[in-house]
Amino acid sequence: MNFNFTEEQELLRSAFAEFIKEEITPNAAKWDEENHTPLDLMPKLGEIGILGVFVPEEYGGVGLGHTERVMALEEIARHSAGLAMMVFTHQLGMAAILDFGTEEQKTKYLPDMCMGTSICGLAVTEPGGGSDVAGQKTEAQLADGQWVINGRKCFITNSHCADVAVITCRTGEDAKGRPAFSAIIIEKGTEGFTPGREENKLGLRGSMTGELIMNDVKVPEGNLVGEVGKGTPIAMKEIGEVGRASMAAIGTGILRACLEDAVKFANERIVYGKPIAKLQAIQFHVAEIRCDYEAARLMLYRAAAVKDEGKPASTEFSMAKYFATDAACRDARKLIEVMGGYGVVNEYAAGRYLRDALACISSGGTSEIQKIIIAGDTLRRF
Repeated sequence: MNFNFTEEQELLRSAFAEFIKEEITPNAAKWDEENHTPLDLMPKLGEIGILGVFVPEEYGGVGLGHTERVMALEEIARHSAGLAMMVFTHQLGMAAILDFGTEEQKTKYLPDMCMGTSICGLAVTEPGGGSDVAGQKTEAQLADGQWVINGRKCFITNSHCADVAVITCRTGEDAKGRPAFSAIIIEKGTEGFTPGREENKLGLRGSMTGELIMNDVKVPEGNLVGEVGKGTPIAMKEIGEVGRASMAAIGTGILRACLEDAVKFANERIVYGKPIAKLQAIQFHVAEIRCDYEAARLMLYRAAAVKDEGKPASTEFSMAKYFATDAACRDARKLIEVMGGYGVVNEYAAGRYLRDALACISSGGTSEIQKIIIAGDTLRRF
């Protein structure tokens, strides 16, 4: 077992970190305060290879893997979890097209998405069906070679900025009479396809989250992703192995932010004539944050390595997501305690880290959903 990045991965990480230091770090607090989504940054992220890092070169990507993808997300989330949220949701839609789309769909959509000139998203959640995928009410009927789609999606990241959305919708029933769902591509500007309410979120600000409304939306039959009735497995695979991987990376990035800020503040803050880093109570907080960060990091990159080996990794990513996001919540609070009164002043980032961490809990499946997945796998395997 090798717990170190390769030389190539380290060079890539350094390049990503340098770009982030110049383009993201100085602006992250402002984006959060103003709830601004930096769409103009997407082509720059595409140019340095972050967006399409896991996409084969033949479709405009870098041709690496998901280890490199979550590495980039951790680097971004260290400074702006909201921007990392926009990037990962873009990649989530891309992954559905890459894994299940036709050759024509891959050739048409992926190159522009890799370059950040076209933004993507995946829309599954509805008012009556989030974790309950079977509770979706959005429907699509095939008529005269076109899918006619009606319904509403909610809590969709990139809702108001996506040029292409991969949506799941009911397209009939399976052999047992249960609802069958399919995945269909809808492009921005299609008649009847409009964004609805945009949410004003507690955390992960700097990414758009809201509704998508479909009123008699007509798209070509060829916009179907995968097979008719196979939308649920498509959504579950991408959410389980791309979405939760990304949320684990974002949680790990927040943990790193808490660790680095705690160490910096503890070394610089003078009380009783010495740095508070000399106080045992402060050292306990720093030690706990360090252990959580290291554990989250190991779980994240182990799961990514499993996926890059071509093996199922859904449970591994559920464990990583559950641990990293819960740990980010408790350690953002620890950072605030280390900083005392300064921790609740918005001039510092500690409050933003806590809000972002709290918002991560429900994204990509709640902690309770992760525990159900982990328990089910554990009871089968052990």
